[in-house]
Amino acid sequence: MASLLKKYTHQIKVYYEDTDAGGIVYYANYLKYFERARSELIYSLGYNHKELNDKFDIKIVVHKFSIIYKKPLFFEDKITVETFIKNVSNLRIEMEQNILRDKEVLAEAIVELVTVDNLGKPKIIPNDLKGKLSSCI
Repeated sequence: MASLLKKYTHQIKVYYEDTDAGGIVYYANYLKYFERARSELIYSLGYNHKELNDKFDIKIVVHKFSIIYKKPLFFEDKITVETFIKNVSNLRIEMEQNILRDKEVLAEAIVELVTVDNLGKPKIIPNDLKGKLSSCI
């Protein structure tokens, strides 16, 4: 997935609270890892979600999400979440994300984000943010 696009990486350690009784990461926690990496990408561009809300009346929300689980994660694994921005339009941000242990891909995701105002209605991405996101492609 996405090997020719620019990549943003975020490191995470798997904690006991992330696992089930068998010591395997509960499947829904993968979504948290992907979300953390997307938030860190926004921070790396000089923004935070509170500022986007307060200054631009904009929220970035998940519209579609698809995940393929390839192999399990375990307690105390050190993982990398890779994020690739594939496309940015006025209202949508399309990304691919991978979770890796060492260099092995354990999960792959495709996410489509949309921008909305505080009432949940579509709102155009501010030009500066759109430009910064587009520069990551």
